Amino acid sequence: MRILSLACAAAMALAAATVPARADLRLLMVEQQGCAYCIMWEKQIGPIYPKTSEGRAAPLRKESLRALPDDITLRSKPQFTPTFILLRDGVELRRIEGYPGEDFFWGLLGKMLENQPEWTAQLNGDAEG
Repeated sequence: MRILSLACAAAMALAAATVPARADLRLLMVEQQGCAYCIMWEKQIGPIYPKTSEGRAAPLRKESLRALPDDITLRSKPQFTPTFILLRDGVELRRIEGYPGEDFFWGLLGKMLENQPEWTAQLNGDAEG
């Protein structure tokens, strides 16, 4: 019986190792202290973003313009704040430079999320993504 248990555990570990890790989709907000448009975004969008389909598909990550981490790969250094960058596994896919206001932000973000599996899953009501 013990050998059977060990064999099952080994088979499950091997199966888990062959399943590719799920890609990580994030929305990076590059900000800086004193940025009026960053503050506006925080007031208008910040509290509700994690509760939206967009926020579930691409959770928010914030970083300072002056101290961007090494674990992300950007096409170019952001010049304006806020800049919103859609990342997959830390690599830039698309970006919005500046905050265009609440109404335009959602539409632009929706365009950035098009064809992303996590977004499609949210639209189809599949919380697993």
